[in-house]
Amino acid sequence: MATRTRTTAGVLCALALIAFGPTSVPTTSATAADPPTAVLRGVVQSDSTSLGGYRVRLMLPGGGGAGPTELGAATSESDGTFTIDYPAGFATGSAAYVTATDTPSGAGAITLASVLGPDAVPSDIVIDERTTVATAYAMTQFADGDALSGTSPGLPNAIGMAHDLVNVITGDPGSVLTSSPNGAETSTLGAFNSLANMVARCVSTSLSCAELFALVTPDGGTTPTTTFQALVDINRNPSHHAAELFAFAPTTPYSPSATEPPDAWTLALRFFGDGHSVDGPGNLVVDAHGNVWVTNNYEYAPDAQTPVCGGKALLAFSPAGQALAGTPYTGGGLDGAGFGIDIDPFGDIWAGNYGFAAPEPDCPAAQQPAHDSVSQFRPDGTAVSPASGFSQGGVSWPQGTKSDSQGNIWIANCEANSVTLYPHGEPSQVREIRAPGLDKPFGIAHDPAGNAYVTNVEGDSVVVLQPDGTPAPESPITGGGLNRPLGVAADLEGNQWIANSGLVDIPCPTLDDLGSVGGSVTLVRADGTVANSSPFTGGGLTVPWGVAVDGDDHVWVANFAGKRLSEFCGVRIAACPAGTATGDPISPDEGYGFDGLVRNTGLAVDPSGNVWVANNWKEDPVPTNPGGYEIVAFVGVATPVQRAAPLARPTAPTLVPRFTG
Repeated sequence: MATRTRTTAGVLCALALIAFGPTSVPTTSATAADPPTAVLRGVVQSDSTSLGGYRVRLMLPGGGGAGPTELGAATSESDGTFTIDYPAGFATGSAAYVTATDTPSGAGAITLASVLGPDAVPSDIVIDERTTVATAYAMTQFADGDALSGTSPGLPNAIGMAHDLVNVITGDPGSVLTSSPNGAETSTLGAFNSLANMVARCVSTSLSCAELFALVTPDGGTTPTTTFQALVDINRNPSHHAAELFAFAPTTPYSPSATEPPDAWTLALRFFGDGHSVDGPGNLVVDAHGNVWVTNNYEYAPDAQTPVCGGKALLAFSPAGQALAGTPYTGGGLDGAGFGIDIDPFGDIWAGNYGFAAPEPDCPAAQQPAHDSVSQFRPDGTAVSPASGFSQGGVSWPQGTKSDSQGNIWIANCEANSVTLYPHGEPSQVREIRAPGLDKPFGIAHDPAGNAYVTNVEGDSVVVLQPDGTPAPESPITGGGLNRPLGVAADLEGNQWIANSGLVDIPCPTLDDLGSVGGSVTLVRADGTVANSSPFTGGGLTVPWGVAVDGDDHVWVANFAGKRLSEFCGVRIAACPAGTATGDPISPDEGYGFDGLVRNTGLAVDPSGNVWVANNWKEDPVPTNPGGYEIVAFVGVATPVQRAAPLARPTAPTLVPRFTG
């Protein structure tokens, strides 16, 4: 079943979503006898074997409460070819998809698929097992059976990710999947081909479908009836019978295939932008369009032995992982930005300049970052802050940098043991907040009432600041397993989820202590009390760092060690797998492992359900240049999160009363 989308950013306005459905059918003249048509040609095949007698349907996804619309249909010939005439108005700007089912009635167990567009429907395509895997994984969060429905930008953005995985014209793996930093450098291509081989086994021996369907049926759930549904179910529950699915998958016809059973059948892709800018991505945030904005700790250098100073680039990636035109953005005092990044209600990006750099003398004293500013950029990448950044209010080694729903910017000053607040983003109205419990503050998150929850690495606590900056009665919060906490994220009900690294000190972790140790997650409920069951462990937690919550309140955690992503059941138990309760791990004990990860810090969920992770440090970091070189997308694994559209910027903001504490 298609899942709900979570809207973030605390913006108190309705978000207009563009729906795909029958209402978008182009209007034709009432006097036109024969409306113009376009032609889609293609072939249904399994590797080099033609598949005749398949019912092929060209569909427009549903949306706005309406189901998908059939634009045209045909039955494949004995050589697998088909031709479909469809309304020409859908040739551009559409999000069309095709299904091919192995009976003329369209009700068979084998359903292959491909998703087309979004800019134009190609004139010739291939439908095979690999296009089916790409479509099922990228579109997991929009699939209900074999039908796709959703809204913009999530659904059309997901098409770009599908095309990263496969070339819909040839049926071959996509150029992103097959080239650096993916291709032979990670296990994803092999996993992708093995998933395709599972479907190919059903195509060649239809009796095998029943075995596949039984393996992917979730505990207490519904057994899929088609191969497309089976692939969607695998991505929704990727560790379920992972070893048995590996045994089921043949090694042909698609190769290279997986060589050993994975911990989970996730598909992850790495992205490095222009190839010469990403070095130490610290944290990331997704805007209303689904673009991914990333801080960059260091100047780029491909050799770990090359000393680097602070990164001066704000990176931006498209929803499909490509560097946005005009990036990287520079200026505004950006220098060695760290974990602090957020987008305010008006669409501006704020980054905290923690001041990462190689130590002296590798990075000369004159080029060492100042560790005392934040930078502000417009949505088009134009720097707003001055050349030295905004430093008012005692900004000192800033990490967490967050906007609340009113556009107030909260900055965690690791070195000064304080929080700087720019009311409505106005540094001229600055206040520096010092409150009991602030001890190396690091992460910040807000609840719906505007209270700020600040994690404290040294204090093993969470300080709660009310919207006017005064400490809440329950502050500081301790216990519940809080142990060198880093990232914090709020769920839909205002509960706070905190990653306890159990290890990491500030300014930097000790390199000798970065082994495969554990960690935990603490739940602080909306009333300020710590959940009795906290802390939560398992799920692959290995020095947990960043936290994100998806649209079903599942909790996702990036791990600084172990090369894995973790997932936990949140407070909405009905949205979790059968038999799990709040705080139970959904990911296996090994986590969702991926050999393309290194040391991860920040993460975020986008409107298409991709989980983006920052490859922050190399697995074996060296002081001269410890930074990693990619961001990573786990394709379609999470319930989408949609940020509200930016508000118009007020010309004369109403400022909250000054707090002098």
